[in-house]
Amino acid sequence: MTFRELPPPPFHDPADAARWSHHPDAQALADAALAWREAHRIPPAGEDALDLHLLLVDEQRDFCLPEGSLYVGGRSGTGALDDTRRLVGWIYRNLAHVTRITATLDTHLAYQIFFAPFWVDGAGRPLRPFRTVTAAQVRAGEARPAPAVAAWLAGGDERWLRDEVLHYCESLEREGRYQLYLWPPHCLAGGEGHALVGAVQEARLFQAWARQAQTWTEVKGSNPLTEHYSVLRPEVLRRHDGQPLARRNARLLDALLSSGVLVVAGQASSHCVRSTVEDLLDEIRPRDPSMAGRVYLLVDCMSPVAVPDGRGGFLADFTPQAEEALARFEAAGMHLVRAGQSLASWPALGRYCRT
Repeated sequence: MTFRELPPPPFHDPADAARWSHHPDAQALADAALAWREAHRIPPAGEDALDLHLLLVDEQRDFCLPEGSLYVGGRSGTGALDDTRRLVGWIYRNLAHVTRITATLDTHLAYQIFFAPFWVDGAGRPLRPFRTVTAAQVRAGEARPAPAVAAWLAGGDERWLRDEVLHYCESLEREGRYQLYLWPPHCLAGGEGHALVGAVQEARLFQAWARQAQTWTEVKGSNPLTEHYSVLRPEVLRRHDGQPLARRNARLLDALLSSGVLVVAGQASSHCVRSTVEDLLDEIRPRDPSMAGRVYLLVDCMSPVAVPDGRGGFLADFTPQAEEALARFEAAGMHLVRAGQSLASWPALGRYCRT
C-alpha cells in the first residue's frame, strides 16, 4: 500500500494548540474540508483499504492547556502543549489515511470520590488534593467522606458510605494498579475545561468532513463512587454490598478491537492512556495475543502527570509509571511510534490492509 502525506490546510496555525480561546468556525471548516477533499482527491473513509482508527484520550482543555486545572505539563512543563501540536500536525498530514477518530471526554461532577472536597480528616477538616487516601487511613478515621455527602449519595447513611469507601480503597490496593489519589476538580461537566482543545476539535471535524466520516465521542467518569481512568471500564465494578457499581463499555471495546489498526494518543500517559491501553491488552491476551500488533501508540503525543511544587521539584511525578507501562505494552507486541515518522515506516502497517 502507498501512503501519501498532505500539506497542512491553509487555516492551520500550530500556535492554536496553545490557545484557550481558539474556537473553530464549524460551517467555515465544513466548507474548507469540501474544497480540500476536491483539491486533493481524498476518497471517502468507507473506501479505505486500511481501517485506521485514531483514539484520542481526554484531549481536553483542563489537561492540555496551562490554564487548565490539571494541566499535564510532564517534567518539561510543556508536555501537553507539545503533544497537541504534534498530534494535530499528524492528523493533517495523514488525513487521507485516518479512517475514523474517537475522542474520549473525562466528565466529572462537583463531588466525586477522587476529588478532595469529597473528603475530610478525623477532625472534620477538608483534605487537600495531590495526595493518596489509603484503606488504612479510612479504617483509622484519618480520612472519611464529608458528612454532608452521605445525605445525597447514601440517603443519609454515613456508615454505609464509610463502608463503601473502605471497600473501594481495599479493592484498588488489591488490584495493584493505583491507590486512591485525590485530584483538584477538573473536566467538570458544562465547564470550559471539559471541552476539547480548540485545535483538536478543529482537526477532528475537518477529518470528518474531508473524509465523509462520522465524529465519535465517548463520555466517562461521572459515577461519584469510582474513578474512571480507562474509557473501557471504571476502576471498581461492584459495591461493598455486592450490588453493581458500574459497568464495562463493551460496545466501544468491540469497536476498538474490530479496527484494522488502532492508533492511541492523548493525556495522560501515566493515567487515562495507560489504563485504557492496559484494559485493551487484558481483553486482547485471552482472545489472540497477536492482536496487540494492531495497536500503535503515539508516544510523543502523550505525557505523564508531573505536578510542580513551585520550588523546582514536584508534588507528584508519575513519569516512572508511564515509562514502565509503555515498556510493558511494547513487550506485549504493541508498537511505540512517533508523530514525525511516516506511516510507510511504521512496522507491519501494510499487513493489516483489507484485500
